[in-house]
Amino acid sequence: MSERDAERPVRGRRSGPFWPRTRTWLRRHWDLAALALLAMAPAVVPALGGALGGQVTIVFISCILALGLNVMVGSTGLVHLGIAAFFGIGAFCHAILTVPTEPFRWSFLPAAALSVLITAGVGLALGAPTLRLRGDYLAIVTLGFGEVVKVSLRNLEQITGGMKGLNPVPPPAAGLRLGGVDLGMQFAVDPRWFYALALGVLAVVVVALRRLERSRLGRAWMAVREDELAAAATGISASRVKLSAFALSSALAGLAGCLYAACLSTTADPNAYDFNRSVMVLCAVILGGLGSIPGTLLGVALLVGFDTVLAPWADAAIQQSGINPGGSMLLSFSGWRLALFGFVLVLVMRLKPAGLMPSRRMAAELREARA
Repeated sequence: MSERDAERPVRGRRSGPFWPRTRTWLRRHWDLAALALLAMAPAVVPALGGALGGQVTIVFISCILALGLNVMVGSTGLVHLGIAAFFGIGAFCHAILTVPTEPFRWSFLPAAALSVLITAGVGLALGAPTLRLRGDYLAIVTLGFGEVVKVSLRNLEQITGGMKGLNPVPPPAAGLRLGGVDLGMQFAVDPRWFYALALGVLAVVVVALRRLERSRLGRAWMAVREDELAAAATGISASRVKLSAFALSSALAGLAGCLYAACLSTTADPNAYDFNRSVMVLCAVILGGLGSIPGTLLGVALLVGFDTVLAPWADAAIQQSGINPGGSMLLSFSGWRLALFGFVLVLVMRLKPAGLMPSRRMAAELREARA
């Protein structure tokens, strides 16, 4: 064998610059690769055309909600305990604009756009008087705001329907036909249509937030999170940066609320937007890793997927096996899920305090603080 033949790479072997570049891209953008696989999943997983498709769609919507909270807590360092309130505002605004019993009866896209703008405006209204608050004080304000919103949604029965909520919320593309196919009916009877819509919106949000991270605004968020005084000394307006985080976080929560109401065809009980949901989303962000988009998606997949997909399946399996014929909560899987949540969070915070997949900057900050 000549020297030239010996230097030539063997066909089929992972050599050359292509494989290392691909492996590096997958390691840095595995979330985008996962979204691409999820987009192809309905073609090979028939169960997504049934109840499983609706459950996974709720996980996608929860990912959008958690990414909005991550802008506040992870990127900007502002403690927020009322993200569920903006989730509910988005859901009820969308329902008011679309349900047949209300005078507006808008279609999905304009109603969702206006609902997102309203929710962002409410976020600005909350953020403006609280710019000087930090830490526990800001957490108390957002917690109180969440409770005020929940009670208001419950008591404004003439507008919100009270404890019954508003329904039926029409599906996207209601009344539209394409090639003789009623698109609205397809959304209503086939969960894969809403699965595709929620996944597409989530992909757009992920790509947009990735670009924002590298933008001037994203670097300003991180500068305020690390040291607000030093950021102000370099010419960054901390007030504007915080307000932008409030607005974007609220807008994403409102967008998730619009999709949630349209997916369920109802706004549900106002108690669905209580403090427990805010804590659940916050736990998902912390579990995955503060400031990390892939970590946030992983945290939601573990916590919300566990609660929405795995727990009902486990309960049904226990019921079919005859272990719990009386339906006792002590023998059901759902009865212990909160204890499991707490155990997992304690274990992760003990072994990986930065989260399962933190951002590099946040992990470096925590290492320096511990040192």
